[in-house]
Amino acid sequence: MTPSATPDWTALLARTSFIELDARARATAVLDDGTARELCGPFDRIESPWLEPQDVVPESDDGVVVVKGRLDGRAAVVIAIEQAFQGGGIGEVSGVKIATALSLAARDSRDGTPTAAVLLLETGGVRLQEANLGLATVAEVCSAVLELRALQPVIGVIAGALGCFGGMSIAAGLCTTLIMTREGRLGLDGPQVIESEAGVAEFDASDHTLIWSINGGTQRTGTGLADVLVLDDVTAMRSAVIEAVGRGVPGEHRSARIGELRARLEAVDPAAPPEPAGLAAVWADAVPPKGDGR
Repeated sequence: MTPSATPDWTALLARTSFIELDARARATAVLDDGTARELCGPFDRIESPWLEPQDVVPESDDGVVVVKGRLDGRAAVVIAIEQAFQGGGIGEVSGVKIATALSLAARDSRDGTPTAAVLLLETGGVRLQEANLGLATVAEVCSAVLELRALQPVIGVIAGALGCFGGMSIAAGLCTTLIMTREGRLGLDGPQVIESEAGVAEFDASDHTLIWSINGGTQRTGTGLADVLVLDDVTAMRSAVIEAVGRGVPGEHRSARIGELRARLEAVDPAAPPEPAGLAAVWADAVPPKGDGR
């Protein structure tokens, strides 16, 4: 999808929304029909032990769905975070489920069954009720992404308005390819966190136009912090994921191109930062596009 000021109304009206699905339905929709098999599902009742003592009702899958299957005929594991449970917050159990699924995919890849991974990231970051444990497990998730992406593509998807923030935004940045919709948001700190810490003059968390102009999928794709912008549509999303997996492992991941990141940061004067709409041009001048070495 090419960013455009004019929506394709025909496509919009004909679509089946990916955003409106829950985590389990999203994971299944990405995979080939009839191949999805859930691992460590709700009937296994692996819940967080830390929520009930804090008067929070736990969920029997701890808000993370792991589904193994085929993606355009290839082995794949899809890991989906349920945005409706604790704002997609990651705790000890849910984080371990993600890290373990990625590590098992790496093991299978080394043993002769190449297994790609798709992360459906709808999360506010670490679950506050499990702060330290959550931070530790997000580090394990990032480590597992690094382990697998050297062997097989790890595709990140940020579709819904909840977005991807906090520690899990770091995991998103490590993905081989990051796919977003216009409605998706990506940032290390959320708007309300920035406003509460630095004041409304720094970031007005009630200004939705401002938020999406900085954190939204169009901006993140235009500035190279995400790779593909797609319509909120099940078919379009599945096609984008298949295409991303088909491109394989790049010669160098974006997160390893430190020189490019440093040049872009040095191109911005903190005392006179560009308007959000002008940032892509500033960064393009700092680092002309030259491909990723695939």
